[in-house]
This record gives sequence, structure tokens and C-alpha cells, in this order.
Amino acid sequence: MSSLDHPGIHKVVTALAEAGLDSAAAGVRVLTDDVRTAAQAAAALGVEVGAIANSLVFTADGAPLLVLTSGAHRADTALLADLVGVDEVGRAAPDFVREHTGQAIGGVAPVGHPAPIRTVVDSALANHPRVWAAAGHPKAVFPTTFADLVALTGGTPAEVAR
Repeated sequence: MSSLDHPGIHKVVTALAEAGLDSAAAGVRVLTDDVRTAAQAAAALGVEVGAIANSLVFTADGAPLLVLTSGAHRADTALLADLVGVDEVGRAAPDFVREHTGQAIGGVAPVGHPAPIRTVVDSALANHPRVWAAAGHPKAVFPTTFADLVALTGGTPAEVAR
């Protein structure tokens, strides 16, 4: 599979190019195996697990909330609820994730969604000069930076784990 064969990857590459990040789009890697977890992605890329930007979709009082968190830790839902000013943040069901991102769990990218999603970007990702994010398919990733993730998503940088 080339990087543009899959519609999810194509949407991500298009979104990156529209944001002026053609070099990041050109860096999309389609790996041999699925990398649905941060540990799998880190091992496949030969990087620290903390340099993997997990795209986690939650429900925030029923609305989608995308949290780009470092693979080195888990997002704290109570902290997220306080941060975004809602009563409850919970794990989203697979159909909810696909409805709001157009992508399957394990391949959810920070961009390329049908509509913008409120996003929080884990400040721990700033500790890595290059981070890797999913590119719309469980085998696809792209290199980026913390600053570019914030800019691409219009996200709020914050600590997402205690």
C-alpha cells in the first residue's frame, strides 16, 4: 500500500498539505504491521514511547474531545473534565470515534476529520524534538512536532496526566 492508497491516509496528507506542512505529509510512513498502541509504534519506529502522540477520542458531556497524549502515560479523565469545563469525560465507543473522526481506533490522526474537534495537546510531547502521530490508518504514522500539533489542531496545550 502506498501512502495515498487508503482514503484515511489521503485525508490526513491533504489536511497536512492544506496546513502548509507538505514536508510532514511527505514523511508519512506506512509500516509493515499495525501500530495500534504507543508501544507498538515506538518499537516499529525505534523511538521512545513518550515520542508517540496517541490520538484518544473521549466524550466530554456527550461532545467529542480529542486528546493528543504522550505514549508514556495515560490521560486522566477527571483532570481533562476540569481542564475543558465539563462534568464528565469518558472513553468513546468505536462507532462514536469513527463518526467524529472518519477513522478507526488505532489509526486516528490529529487531522483529517469531517469537522474540527475540540483538542487538547499533552505538554509532555514538547520534551521530544520529533513526535509521531497516526496518519489515518493503523499502519500509518507521520513525524511532526509539539508546536505543529498545537497549530494543526488549534489545540490547547496542557498537562493531561497527574
